[in-house]
Amino acid sequence: MREHIRKLITPSMRFEIRKFLTWAQDIMGRACLWRWEITSFRLQTSNDYEVLYVGRKSRKEMAKLLIGGKPEVDTKPGDSTQQRGVAPHRVLISEMPSAGALYVPHYLSAIIPLGRPLEEIIARYDGELRRNIRKCRPLYRMQQVLTDEEIGKADREMLQPYAQARHGLHAQQFDSQDVLRIAKTVGRLDLVMKGDEVVACHFGCVITRAGKRYWSTLRFGYPEAVFNDPKRLREVNSITTFMALEWAIEQGFDYYDIGQCLARPDDGLLKWKRRRGGDVDTLGNQAFMFVRLPKTGIAKFLWEFPLFAVEGSRLTLHLGLPDGPSDEEIVDRYREMVFGGLFKIYIYCAKAPGELLLENLRDRYAHFQSPPILEKVVCN
Repeated sequence: MREHIRKLITPSMRFEIRKFLTWAQDIMGRACLWRWEITSFRLQTSNDYEVLYVGRKSRKEMAKLLIGGKPEVDTKPGDSTQQRGVAPHRVLISEMPSAGALYVPHYLSAIIPLGRPLEEIIARYDGELRRNIRKCRPLYRMQQVLTDEEIGKADREMLQPYAQARHGLHAQQFDSQDVLRIAKTVGRLDLVMKGDEVVACHFGCVITRAGKRYWSTLRFGYPEAVFNDPKRLREVNSITTFMALEWAIEQGFDYYDIGQCLARPDDGLLKWKRRRGGDVDTLGNQAFMFVRLPKTGIAKFLWEFPLFAVEGSRLTLHLGLPDGPSDEEIVDRYREMVFGGLFKIYIYCAKAPGELLLENLRDRYAHFQSPPILEKVVCN
């Protein structure tokens, strides 16, 4: 009976059901007000912004990560920065909406549109990356593992240690039973071999959204000998991602999801995925925070801490143009914040930007099929 009902529900409907259940679970978690706290923290000693955080204690570290600062010791809400002789510019981060707040996702996925030749996709890679892939790709092969023992070994020796080494206390480990279940049903786990040596593993699954099929990377894993060697890790990481892309194209998928990363425009991992053709997408992520910008110093704040936000179901990017930086510095700052998948870019200006600067920013998006709308916001 259960299997019969499952067959009546399309994969796209199952995706929407999972998305709704995740959203409902998050809302129920927010409703536990006894787990909330109200606290303040400074982002960095070099700036004069203070964050007032209102939400669950367990989500406070995520708030700090999303803004991207290196916070000092938390302070009490009444401990005003004015007492330290610094003009306070207060930012409110809350788990509940407030007037004018940005709806900021915790994580984004990087999605590569397929349905075109592999050579067309990698044509946008920089020259050095293309050369390295062509040189190293023949040395590697991928091999699916199917037994419980092999899957468990890859989880223990590669997936979990690499996540712990990369993210430390913030590592979100997959439950071992979930790894086993997914690898034997809607996904697969592959070992990446260089000769006879296992140098990586790839854990992925199929996602169907709005009738389109995505091959989604859930997690990469590497043995300690690889992830402790930065040069070797760079090579293996690039080849593992490339092989997953190859496989997705061979299997006729519509998109390849390189995987989730922190939804911060200057995040290094997101930039790495952008250079491989990944467009930003929430892809079912239902974890958000509400960020209300400071009443003064908005342009400077978003210059230091740019933000993604969601309007309806569409992604926006919020950037700042403060007094001080030259046009060359601004262009250099935002050089690697050019993302496909955006609906709109808001430019918060402390002064009227030069037309050449705006034209430069527009030109960076000219090659996209649907370039984002560029909107200026005059602020103090």
